[in-house]
Amino acid sequence: MSTVSPQNPTGIDAIDRAIIDALVADARISNAALAELVGIAPSTALVRTRSLVERGVIEGYHARVSLPAVGRPVRALVAVKLRAHDRDEIDRFTSFVPSLPDVVEMFHVSGGTDYLLHIAVASADALRDWVLDHLATDSSVAHAETTLIFAHHPGTSGPLAPEGHGGA
Repeated sequence: MSTVSPQNPTGIDAIDRAIIDALVADARISNAALAELVGIAPSTALVRTRSLVERGVIEGYHARVSLPAVGRPVRALVAVKLRAHDRDEIDRFTSFVPSLPDVVEMFHVSGGTDYLLHIAVASADALRDWVLDHLATDSSVAHAETTLIFAHHPGTSGPLAPEGHGGA
């Protein structure tokens, strides 16, 4: 089993990396198929996967939903700049916005923008209305800039760079 050391500060070894990459590619892979793919015994694959979950490396397993298939074909990133960086307003904004309808994700970012919102709606009119109803009328929002997403191409190699390439 992998351990934390000065040479391996994350405690993630090559087997853990292979398990993570396989689960990123297919989170529904059976334990037997995972073990075969990684080249370890099924019992070892199960113990290693459970350890990654217990250590917080794997945070969960998720279904990826086709947004157009559920009536949300128009996607956008909305850059939001707050008027002031008052803790109460920030806390209100960050607890309120992710619960709004059509918010896929919210990112707190650095630079000239404070937050990026990934929004998925039914139409361009619905996007305009969403921005007007939820951001333009919010007293804590100084500026919102909307960028349409024409295509999304997720990464294919997983979150970890290969050994020796500057990754985790």
